[in-house]
Amino acid sequence: MTYLIRYVRLMSDPGRLIRERRLAHGLTQAQLALRAGTTQTALSRLERGELSPSVATLERILFVLGETIELGASRLDGNPDEAHLAGLLARPPAERLELAMSWNRLAGEVALAGRAARGGSS
Repeated sequence: MTYLIRYVRLMSDPGRLIRERRLAHGLTQAQLALRAGTTQTALSRLERGELSPSVATLERILFVLGETIELGASRLDGNPDEAHLAGLLARPPAERLELAMSWNRLAGEVALAGRAARGGSS
């Protein structure tokens, strides 16, 4: 049986979510790790926040506990940064275009630096 539980307050700390749900089911880290197909060490690192699980990993761990997560998105009320948006709109279109192009160039430079740091070709 799968229970739908809303984890809104815990999604900012998936390790805490895993730990709370594991304890609620009366399992040790070793028992849950065995069920989830991982190691106790990896599960411990997730619970302590040393690793950030992917959504797929979090789903798998909760699934073996008979639980599931529900992810969703909704529009924020109002604009989260009205002053920033107003400042951008006050600029002439040519300046906004140049700003966008500079961000694009920066993104390319960051990507090249990342490849170089991983030992790839630039």
